[in-house]
Amino acid sequence: MTRSLFGTDGVRGRANSRPMTAEIAMRIGMATGQIFNRGGHRHRVVVGKDTRLSGYMIEQALTAGFLSVGMDVLLLGPLPTPGVGFLTRSMRADVGVMISASHNSYEDNGIKLFGPDGFKLSDAVEMEIEALVASYDSIRLAAPPAIGRATRLDDAGGRYIEAVKGSAARGLDLSGLRIVIDCANGAAYKVAPTVLWELGAEVIPIAVKPDGFNVNDKCGSTHPSLLQESVGTYRADIGIALDGDADRVVLVCEKGSLVDGDQLMATIADLWQRDGRLTGNGLVATVMSNLGLERYVGARGLSLVRTQVGDRYVLERMRSDGFNLGGEQSGHIIMTDHATTGDGLMAALQALAALIRSGKPASETFRAFQPVPQLLKNVRVSDAAAALNAAPVAAAIAAAEKDLGQGGRILVRKSGTEPLIRVMAEGDDSELVRSVVDRIIEAIPRQAA
Repeated sequence: MTRSLFGTDGVRGRANSRPMTAEIAMRIGMATGQIFNRGGHRHRVVVGKDTRLSGYMIEQALTAGFLSVGMDVLLLGPLPTPGVGFLTRSMRADVGVMISASHNSYEDNGIKLFGPDGFKLSDAVEMEIEALVASYDSIRLAAPPAIGRATRLDDAGGRYIEAVKGSAARGLDLSGLRIVIDCANGAAYKVAPTVLWELGAEVIPIAVKPDGFNVNDKCGSTHPSLLQESVGTYRADIGIALDGDADRVVLVCEKGSLVDGDQLMATIADLWQRDGRLTGNGLVATVMSNLGLERYVGARGLSLVRTQVGDRYVLERMRSDGFNLGGEQSGHIIMTDHATTGDGLMAALQALAALIRSGKPASETFRAFQPVPQLLKNVRVSDAAAALNAAPVAAAIAAAEKDLGQGGRILVRKSGTEPLIRVMAEGDDSELVRSVVDRIIEAIPRQAA
């Protein structure tokens, strides 16, 4: 069976359009509930969301689906994605659900599913769910006495806050640090400023007034200019930006420069190696991570293992090969000693611990390596597969690889969440990098009309 419902990170699309309709959400709840309805105990699912207007609709539809197959539902309200993973395992739930389209604008929404261990579902289980959604008439509905109950968990945020604080180094004291935190008007708008304040920081929260429409709107980790400006305005020591569901993070140093996921991984790896906490003798990143990161960890006797793009693939490799640190350049930082998925807030605390230990300003602490010139451009297309398979595009890619040689890389791929082709190149010669990317970009539109 071909995957048509699930992408690289759950189900995602434009709200109130297939597949993100109330009807399909209800079917997903029914199908997932049937698959995880195992044993004679009372079954439980926890459901969290970010701040999108459509979250109300999807939440109610999913709830109806789960209740109809006999699963009780605990509604968490707005909570970061990693918080849902944590509570799924902590509360011995059979399933966890996060309603979010992560860094996308409010018009989109998505459904991410977690198993009882708190980890996102495997491709095989997602395929089972797809099959049942397609033939939902075969789903076994609960008898009237067995229909589930829905209740709201009022202390979900407090439980997650304590888990985040517990992930930090013992005795982490942020006193004396002035921190701007950009919550993207998303799921962490309450919990993130609270964690930082309770650990002693002077906190300046921005983008913490969600209205259903402004999630990720000119703010958050994908639009860091607001944070960069605010760090300067408030003369902060550091800025932290999360995305809509707070599973990714980027930093801004006191000078206003951006610190991406690659620099964060390098800094945390160095901290953990010194403390003897780094397992696997390296870390896991994706094909998008900068060559500079690979050279940095190699110089320290560590390995960098690369996977395809998607935090789920990073996590799979970490679990299979015994690594406890991995992530993506975009800011997904996965630390399996503390969380079951990327956690922007937990990663920020590890970064702050490194900042305090270094005794240096953020501009020096988080400049672990000099990045190799890298350029990424996106092309919106109607048929990405057809464009990538076209002969002129293949020829342009082959020519780019030859020009870059052993000192660079070229990567052309479909986005897993949007109708885009992403073209990335890197190498020591910035002008050559720009040239090869532009040549490939020129070839794509002619084939993707």
